[in-house]
Amino acid sequence: MFKHSQLDSVKAWLAHPAHAAMPLHARIQRAIRQLILDGALGPGKPLPASRPLAASLGVSRDTIEAAYAQLHAEGFIERRVGSGSFVTDMTGFAPGHRRPRREAPLRDQAPRLSQRGAAMFHSGGVREMLVPRPFAPGVPDTRSFPLPLWERLERQVLKEVGTLALQHGDPQGAEPLRRAIADYVNLERGARATADRVLVLTSSQQAMMLCATVLLDPGERIFIEDPAYYGARRAFDAAGLESLPIRVDRQGVTVEPILSDPQRARAVFLTPSHQFPTGVTLALDRRLALIEWAARHQAWIIEDDYDSEFHYAGKPTACVQGLDPHDRTLYIGTFTKSLFPGLRIGYVVLPPPLVKPMTVARSLLDGHTASVAQLTLARFMEGGHFGAHVRAMRSVYAQRLEILTGLVRRHLSDFVAPRVPVGGLQMPCVLTCAMPEHLAIDAARRVGVELLGLSGLHAAGDGEAGFLMGFAAYTPAEMEVAVRKLASALQTVKVP
Repeated sequence: MFKHSQLDSVKAWLAHPAHAAMPLHARIQRAIRQLILDGALGPGKPLPASRPLAASLGVSRDTIEAAYAQLHAEGFIERRVGSGSFVTDMTGFAPGHRRPRREAPLRDQAPRLSQRGAAMFHSGGVREMLVPRPFAPGVPDTRSFPLPLWERLERQVLKEVGTLALQHGDPQGAEPLRRAIADYVNLERGARATADRVLVLTSSQQAMMLCATVLLDPGERIFIEDPAYYGARRAFDAAGLESLPIRVDRQGVTVEPILSDPQRARAVFLTPSHQFPTGVTLALDRRLALIEWAARHQAWIIEDDYDSEFHYAGKPTACVQGLDPHDRTLYIGTFTKSLFPGLRIGYVVLPPPLVKPMTVARSLLDGHTASVAQLTLARFMEGGHFGAHVRAMRSVYAQRLEILTGLVRRHLSDFVAPRVPVGGLQMPCVLTCAMPEHLAIDAARRVGVELLGLSGLHAAGDGEAGFLMGFAAYTPAEMEVAVRKLASALQTVKVP
C-alpha cells in the first residue's frame, strides 16, 4: 500500500483545479507517474492492488485499472500475473544504483539562452494592448470597419476556391494579393512594383526581422533614425547589429553623418513619409542623397511606410523606392493600420535579386500567410473597397485629430504643447512643465489613460520629454473623458 504522503499526493492531483478537465483515471495515472519520476516510488516497488486503492481514493476499480493500464503502456510499471504491479527498473537506474539528485525544474531557474535569444528576451519584445484604451498610439478604428462586406467577400472566396484555400499557401503570398498590392503602391505611393517583387508577410515587424537577419551579419552596422520606432530598434539589436542613431530634424533624418561616415554602414532604416514619432517628412534632396549613397556603397535602404494612407494636408510624398533607379530599397507596408490588426498581413516590395532569398528565409519562420485572409483582402482591394475605406477613415481621423488638438490646448495647456502632425494615427505632445515624463505616464495609467513616452524612443533615452497620444481609435466623447481624467491626474503629481 502507498505511504500516507504518497496517497496524499495522489489525492492532491485529484482535487487540484488545474486538473479538473482530465478524466479521473488520467489524474491518477499522472500522479503515480510523477511519484515514479520524483523517485518516491523506486524501481521494483510494488503498487497497491486496484481494489484497496480504489477504496482509498473513493473511485471505481475500473478507474484504477485504466490508470495502471496506461502506466504499463508507457513503460512505467510492470504487471505480473498473480503478483501485482511493480515500478519498472528503467534504463539508467539498475538495482543498487541510486537515482541521481533531481534537478530543480526549468521553471525555477533562468534558462540558458543563445546570445540572440537573450537579446530578444531582454528587449521586451513588441507588445500591443489587446483592448486598447485612450490614448494608445498606432491603433486604427476597428469599430468602423465594414465587417458584413468582408464576411460576404470571404464567403465568395470559400465558395469559388473551396478546399484549396485550406491547403498550404505560396510562401511568397497569393498571386492575386501580390498583384493588388503592386497596383496599389504604384498608383498611390509612386512605387515601382510588380507582383513578382512582392513578398506577403504577417506584419511589418516580420519584415524588419527578415531584413536584419538576411541582409546583415551580427556586428555589422545600420543607420537608424533618432528617435525611432522601438520595434525596429529592438529587431536590429536582437539580430546582433550595431545600430547607429542619426538625428532627425524638421526635414527628416540628417544625411551628413551618413554621407561622411568612414566606416560605411551596410544599411539605413527610414520612415520617410511620416517619421515615427515626430511626424516629419523626409525632404526630397535628402531622399536623393541617400539613394546615391546606397548605390555607391552597395548598401540597403529599408523604408517603412507604416501609415502613409492617412495624410491630412495635401498628398503624401512619393516613396523612396519609387525614386530609386538602382534597386537598393526595400519597401515595407502593412494593413494593420489601414484595416485592422487582427488581419495579420504586411508586405515588402523587394529588389529582384532578394525575392528568392527572402522568400526562402520567410518559409523557415512561419511557412506562409493564411490563404483565406489573403484572397479575401485581394478581392477587397480589387473591388475598390480598400480605397473607399481608407478615404472614409482619413476624413474621420482628420476630424479626431482636430478635436484632440483642441482638447489638449483647452485642458492640458499647463503641462504640454501639442505638435500637430500632418498625418498618422498619433500626436506628439511635449512636456512644458518641470514634471518628469515617467511620473506623467504613471499618473495617466492610474486613471486608465495609456501614453507612450517620447524620451525612450531616442537611442540614449534622453530625448525630449513628452508622450504620444493616439486618436484614431477613439470617439470624440471618449477622448474628452480621457483628457479630463488626464488633466486631473497630472494636477495631483508631486514634482520632486
